[in-house]
Parts: sequence; structure tokens; C-alpha cells
Amino acid sequence: MPQFEAAGAQVLGVSADHAATLDAFTKLNPLKHGLASDFRRTMLPAYGAIVTDEKSPIYRYAKRAYFVIDREGVVRYVKVMDNALDLLQPEDLLKALKESGAS
Repeated sequence: MPQFEAAGAQVLGVSADHAATLDAFTKLNPLKHGLASDFRRTMLPAYGAIVTDEKSPIYRYAKRAYFVIDREGVVRYVKVMDNALDLLQPEDLLKALKESGAS
């Protein structure tokens, strides 16, 4: 995470899991960034980061998504992955951060 801090950014993970689940997870897996719960699923749909197809077996599951949001709260970059196992490389996100002008 130092490269994001050096770029003037903060990293925050958001999960649809309950806060107690996230607490247990972070005790076993120390993270270098914050982790927030959207258990009531209020934020994830607003950002298009949740499965909304009621016929889907993963209905209301969170999608893996990446956002760059500037200091004024303006979304400058969005990448929502179709497959939760697909990861964006840190270099790609740093590039998006720099190109967005958000840092």
C-alpha cells in the first residue's frame, strides 16, 4: 500500500459480509488497508457492485470492483469485474489513479 499512500490515496475495501465476520477475517489475515461492511447492501448497489439478477444463484452477492473517488466524492474511475476471481493489478489501479487526476 505504500505506493498508493505515496500517490496521496487511501485504500478501503468494502464487503457485503457482516462486520463481525470482517473482524474475525482481519484477525486471521492482517490487512494494510481499511475494511468496511455493507451488510445491509446500501452502498454496493449504488456503485453497480452487486449482482441484481434475481434468477442468479449469486443474487445480492458483491462483485469485485475498483473505484477511484476524489476528495470531493466524485467517482473518477470504475472497474467492475465479471468474475470475482479476476484481480486488477496494483500497477493498473495506480495508473488509473494518476490518469484520473484524483490524487
